[in-house]
Amino acid sequence: MRKKRPYFPRKNTHKPGLSSKPDLFAIGTIRVHPRGFGFLVPEDRPKFPEDIFIPRHRTKGAVDGDRVEVLVFTRYVSEKGPEGRVEKILSRGRSHVAGTIVYERTKGKTHAYVPLLGKDSLMSILPTDERKLVVGDRIHIHVLDWGGKNQDPLGEMSGYIGSISDPSCDIAAAIEEYDLEEAFPESTLEEARSYGTSVQPKEISARTDLHELPCITIDPETAKDFDDALSLTKDKQGHYHLGVHIADVSHYVRKGTSLDEEAQERSNSVYFPGKVVPMLPHELSSHLCSLKPNVNRLTVSVLMTLDTNGDLLNYEICRSVIQSKKRFTYEEAKEVLDGKKKSPFAPALHLMMELCLLLKKQRAARGSIEFSLPDIQIRVDETGVPQEMHLVEYDITHQLVEEFMLKANEMIATHLSKEGKPLTYRVHEEPNPENIKEFATLATSFGFPLPSQPTNLELQTLFDQARESPFGQFLATSFIKSMKLANYSTDNIGHYGLCLEHYTHFTSPIRRYIDLVVHRLLFEPVDPRVDYNSIALKCSEKERLSAKAENAVVLLKKLRLLLTTQKSDPKKVYPAVVTQVKPNGFAFEVEAFLYEGFLFTDRWSPKYHSGEKIEVKLRTVDLITLETEWDLAL
Repeated sequence: MRKKRPYFPRKNTHKPGLSSKPDLFAIGTIRVHPRGFGFLVPEDRPKFPEDIFIPRHRTKGAVDGDRVEVLVFTRYVSEKGPEGRVEKILSRGRSHVAGTIVYERTKGKTHAYVPLLGKDSLMSILPTDERKLVVGDRIHIHVLDWGGKNQDPLGEMSGYIGSISDPSCDIAAAIEEYDLEEAFPESTLEEARSYGTSVQPKEISARTDLHELPCITIDPETAKDFDDALSLTKDKQGHYHLGVHIADVSHYVRKGTSLDEEAQERSNSVYFPGKVVPMLPHELSSHLCSLKPNVNRLTVSVLMTLDTNGDLLNYEICRSVIQSKKRFTYEEAKEVLDGKKKSPFAPALHLMMELCLLLKKQRAARGSIEFSLPDIQIRVDETGVPQEMHLVEYDITHQLVEEFMLKANEMIATHLSKEGKPLTYRVHEEPNPENIKEFATLATSFGFPLPSQPTNLELQTLFDQARESPFGQFLATSFIKSMKLANYSTDNIGHYGLCLEHYTHFTSPIRRYIDLVVHRLLFEPVDPRVDYNSIALKCSEKERLSAKAENAVVLLKKLRLLLTTQKSDPKKVYPAVVTQVKPNGFAFEVEAFLYEGFLFTDRWSPKYHSGEKIEVKLRTVDLITLETEWDLAL
C-alpha cells in the first residue's frame, strides 16, 4: 500500500496564460538580481503567497532593498509565476553603499562600480579634498541621487575602506555593501557582561538536572558557538532515548532589552572565511551560551523516545542544565566511526549512526529528497589572504547531526501547533512546474532520463544514480536552483523539501533570532504585542541578505586564490564539465572548487554538449566585478 504523503496546499498550480482576475497592487521589498530583473517580497503573504517577478524594464529604477508598490498582472501569469511592474518607490532601503573606483576623472567625474546597482550602471562620485581616489579604491558612499533614465546615480565618499588589492578589507567591504552591523552598542555589551562568565547555582535550582547524560557536541573545527548537544542511549526493548539539548538563549536575552533589540535587528549571525559577525555579543555567543565541554550550561532539552523503527513514542520538553562531556569536530567523530581513532564515546557515536540511518530511511519513504552536497571551505591567514580551499564532504557525521536537528525542529513545530501558538514556521513552497520541466530536460541531456513532472521518488532515484557520476553535484545544484527558497511565515503551507506538514527552526538560537522566538513560545505566554508575521518577514529578508554577503566574500577569496595560482603557474589546467550550451558559448563547472564559468565561442569553434568533460585555463580575473575569462586548454 502506498504511504500517504503529508498534505500541504500547493501554491504553484498556476499555468502560463491569461486570467479574468483584475490587477492588484502589492507592497513589499524588492530584491534585484545583478542582471537587472527582480522579485517583490510582498508584506501581505496571505494575499500574495508567492514572490512577484519584476522584469528588468519594469523596475523603475528601484534597487535592491527598496520598499516599493507593484502593480501585479493577475490577468497574465508568466512561467516565472506572478509578474508585475514597479509603480512607485515608497522608500529607499539604503542611503549608504559600498563601491570600488573603476574610472578616474572620466569627463571630469570619478566613477565607482557599486554591486547594488548591477553591472550595467556606475555611480558618479563627487571630487573630495580628503583623498585622491584611484582605480581599485573601495569606499563608503553617501548616495545623493539615485539617478534616472539618462542620469547616473550620484554620491560622495563618506569613508575609505581600502584597496581591492588588500584582502584584509574584503569582509569590511561586504559589511558595508550588504548593510550589516558588526559593532554592538555599549548598552548591549553591558547587558551581556552583567551575566558573568559562568552559570550561577540559583539559575540551576528550578531546572531539570541532566548532568549525568553522556552529552557530546559535533561541530566544525573552527566553530565557537556550540548551539546543540546530543545524547543517545538504547534500552532493553530496543527503544532509543534521544536528547537534543539546545542553548537556552532566552534565559539571557529577554524581550524588550537592548540584547533583544540588537538580536532582532541583526536576525542572524553571518559567517565569512576566518570571521563571524555574530547576532549576539561574544560574551554570550562564544562563551556563556556556548555548550563547551565540562562546564554547566543552561539548555532547553527535547527528550524523545523512539521505537525500533525510529517512530516517536513520546517526548518531553524541559528547561535543563547539562555538561557536555566531549567536544567533537566532524573530522574527529568520523575517525572514531571509521575505527581510526579510539574514544570512550565510540559506542554512542555508532548508536547515533544507527538511529540516523533509520530516520533517513523514514524521510526517504515520505518523499523527502536528500542531496548530500559537499561544501567549500576556504582557509585564510590573519591578513585575509586565502591559503587553500577544499571540499568538505557531507559525511555520516554531518548527516546524523542534521537528522537529529530535523527531528527536534519537527517535533517542536508539531507541539506548538497543537497548542495553537502563533508559530513562525519554516516553510518551503512546491517548485514551479515549468522549472521542474526544464530540470527534467537538463537531466535527460546528461543521460538521466526523467519525465517532465517526476515524483519525488523518481527525483531521489535520479540523484542516487547520479551521485557517483561527474554530473551528480551539478544536477543536484541545478535542482536546488529550480526550487523556491525556504523562508519563515506564520502561514503554515508545509515544507516541500522535507515533506513535512509542520516544521520550524528551534535548534540554533545563538545564531538565528527565529529560534529564540520559538524558545519563548515554549515557556512564556503569548504576547499580543508581538507581530510574529513581521518578525518572520524580517528574518527571511536578513537571511537572504546574509547569504549574499557570505557568497560574495567566498567568491572573491576563490578568485584571489585563482589569481595567485595563475601567477605562479600561468599554464595551470583545470578539469571541468560543460553544464549548459548557448548560441554564443557554454557554461562549465570546475568541480574542484565549485566554480561556474562561461566560455565564449564562435560558429567555427568545435561543438560541445552538456555533460562533456573539458579542460580550461584561466585568462583574466576582475576582482572588482568578480568576473573571469577562460580559454580551452588544447
